[in-house]
Amino acid sequence: MTTATDNGLGVLDGSQLRLLRAIDAVFLRLAESWDAPEFRFPFLMRCSDLDKFDYYDNFPHLGLAATQLDPLRLGAMLTEAPRPVDQMPTEVMEPTAFALPSAACYPIYVDLAGSTLPTDGALRTTVGTCFRNENHYQGLQRLLGFSMREIVCIGPEDVAKNHLLRAKEAVTKLCAELGLDVQLEVATDPFFDKTSGKAKMQRLFPVKEEFVVDGLAIGSVNYHRNFFGERCSIWADDDTAHTSCLAFGLERWVHTLTERFGSTAAAVSAVESLS
Repeated sequence: MTTATDNGLGVLDGSQLRLLRAIDAVFLRLAESWDAPEFRFPFLMRCSDLDKFDYYDNFPHLGLAATQLDPLRLGAMLTEAPRPVDQMPTEVMEPTAFALPSAACYPIYVDLAGSTLPTDGALRTTVGTCFRNENHYQGLQRLLGFSMREIVCIGPEDVAKNHLLRAKEAVTKLCAELGLDVQLEVATDPFFDKTSGKAKMQRLFPVKEEFVVDGLAIGSVNYHRNFFGERCSIWADDDTAHTSCLAFGLERWVHTLTERFGSTAAAVSAVESLS
């Protein structure tokens, strides 16, 4: 059974957690078959690194910060505040240099900053807890904090684009094996500044396409062109690196597979039987 409050804080029970781990193991095997080594990054990112990616310009509605509380001001407030405290006032908060990222791939580009990659590029996979300040939440379908598995390609343009083609084929095949009726739909996320040249190109070549089952996006493929390569000075084949990624929202897969098979136990059995 899953419980969730109206502020997007969901709980996975034991069977749901087993299903999440089982489907993530499938994604991890896919990454291993593509020779994508796994990395784990901190939960927090520097605000300055996200700002380097125009994050606060393009996604101001998603932004969440991790802030330190001033002990003296906090103590003074607690002597007067009704308990329990349901909101922490800004007056007791210190300015913060850290943020809660909304995608798992951002730290990969920061980690590769200033590097020169082989001519065939590089692959990375990571799983992270991501945070989004949404206008509403709904069970495991839309959470404040959720798990995201990504398989990221960094390299020459053709390598990054081929990663997208291979990813679409792999996810389509996986959904067919699980009996999921999936549609690939172009997303409208404003990744680039609407006035930029890249945004105009986005209308000609989609930046983001989503795998949608019963109206719910359970994953996506994303092409960033050379945006992160430029911002982080990553080079490949004597040119600025292009990047692309395959992303999965793990809790959404738990929801979707449970709906498909009627119970988490049946879903686990189906996932674990995949070759």
